[in-house]
Amino acid sequence: MLPEHPGALRRPQALRLYRQRGRVGLFFVGGLSVLAGMTDAIGFLASGDFVSFMSGNTTRLAVAVSEGKFSLVLRLALLVVTFVIGNALGVMIARSSRKRAWPLLALTALLLMAAAFCGDYLELLALLAAILAMGMLNAAVEEVNGLPIGLTYVTGALSRFGRGLGRWLMGERRSGWRMQLVPWSGMLLGAVLGGWLEHRLGFAALIFSSILAALLGVASLLIPRRWVQRYMAR
Repeated sequence: MLPEHPGALRRPQALRLYRQRGRVGLFFVGGLSVLAGMTDAIGFLASGDFVSFMSGNTTRLAVAVSEGKFSLVLRLALLVVTFVIGNALGVMIARSSRKRAWPLLALTALLLMAAAFCGDYLELLALLAAILAMGMLNAAVEEVNGLPIGLTYVTGALSRFGRGLGRWLMGERRSGWRMQLVPWSGMLLGAVLGGWLEHRLGFAALIFSSILAALLGVASLLIPRRWVQRYMAR
């Protein structure tokens, strides 16, 4: 599934470590994608707005502009800007913590917990907290063994998978393109779980997103730090 690093081919032990780092990275990506899908589904069903799928919010923003719905325009623009700010904060936190994932995931867990408790009273504030958390989450993993990864959106993953499939059908035997199904599958599974939880708990279902974020933070401590540094923002 993972591409072979040319330099590592000369050293079997280095190649084994390279592949192991890739597998661990994919498991970590899968967990983070489940978190993103779960949170997005809960937020969407509870409020009607996307929490991590900013392409959807951007299309809705454009439609609102064309229809002259200015209050909706302001709301959607605020959501998109908050997501961008979250991404920026994620990179800043990652670098300030010397590329440790757990501080980023701990803050993500706190934001999601706050959103869960205030969702029934301050819906917009809860939504903004969840979106900020999802923006930050993207800094947790940016690549695995040199291949780009998207955590809170899957259009790019499906596009890279489709292009890789096309090259494979044309006889090119590049490896690595299949791994793009990992974030897609994780987001799909998380969204199914999040939808099920939201139907029973509403915004309070974000408590489970918060717990998962905390567990992933703990799991990141079990990954060799030098590997985490390779996964995170440069």
